[in-house]
Amino acid sequence: MATATATIDLNAIKQNWQKLRSMSRNDTAAVVKANAYGLGIKQVAKALYDEGARLFFVATAEEGAELRSILGKIPEIYIFSGHMVGDTELIRNYNLIPLINSIEQLSRQSQLLKEKKFGVQLDTGMNRLGIEPMEWETVKEFTLSLNPVLIMSHLACADEPGHKMNTTQLNTFRTLTDKINIKKSLAATGGILLGPEYHFDLTRPGIGIYGCSPMKNCLPVLKIEIPVIQIRDIKSGETVGYGNTWTSTSKKRIATISAGYADGIFRVVGQRTKLYFKEIGCPIVGRISMDLIGVDITRLNMDPDKLELINSLQTIDKIAEGAGTIGYEFLTSLGHRYNRKYTSETV
Repeated sequence: MATATATIDLNAIKQNWQKLRSMSRNDTAAVVKANAYGLGIKQVAKALYDEGARLFFVATAEEGAELRSILGKIPEIYIFSGHMVGDTELIRNYNLIPLINSIEQLSRQSQLLKEKKFGVQLDTGMNRLGIEPMEWETVKEFTLSLNPVLIMSHLACADEPGHKMNTTQLNTFRTLTDKINIKKSLAATGGILLGPEYHFDLTRPGIGIYGCSPMKNCLPVLKIEIPVIQIRDIKSGETVGYGNTWTSTSKKRIATISAGYADGIFRVVGQRTKLYFKEIGCPIVGRISMDLIGVDITRLNMDPDKLELINSLQTIDKIAEGAGTIGYEFLTSLGHRYNRKYTSETV
């Protein structure tokens, strides 16, 4: 089989969520948007539900409808994008909770789904989603008369604990929600780590559940193994891959493995990334192509049938750092070709 295998440890995901839950002051939700950060919403959401999660956040109404079909009637499912044109029937039929981001969305909610649950997202300085402070003062009384079930905002710089924006947004959120007796939420993974003053009534961990920064000492949730298609010996002066960008300076043994940028292995990682056979790192050589990668296996005393891209020696964050990006982007770029296997290996 020439398909790479992505093994997802559901028990590690459960334990990471439990750790973030134990650090949170009150209720803890789970963010499973973007197909559970690329790892499979059906399997991941069920595992988190079995672990006790009853509050979930996704990006769109379509994701919410899919999640409702997976988990059934009990959990509350919040939609970050709010109540968009065309979302009304999905929100009604799948009992979703839109997080209203604008006066336009508030009007749509009040006219079309007045009796349904909704939340409000406030912009406290990120300038991405949410009702702005001046707008909030205008519509606050009307909004509260509709009985929202949650008021939330999102931190722009929570991954940098010393950044002044964190306290600015915290103080703004407090000012905007002062004396409002409704459940409040400000912290995702990074906000949980900033401390209890950021936790309010509900935290919303996402990336930390999946074993990535800024969460420290979390359990790895993913292993990627890639089959070797062909092995060849090359002489000094020969090249590997498109553009002749890599030239061998001595005799080498080169393995061609069955993955590439179509599988989310960005071309830019080539100079900074190794593939592993047991504990031996083997460097990528030449350009990463759509479906194939050349790997120098000269150090090995045997010909492997597969090599590991993600393991305990090379984490998601390390790969992302080599690509000049973050774990979020690597995970959500993995693509559909992987043979995804789900285990509960963690003790």
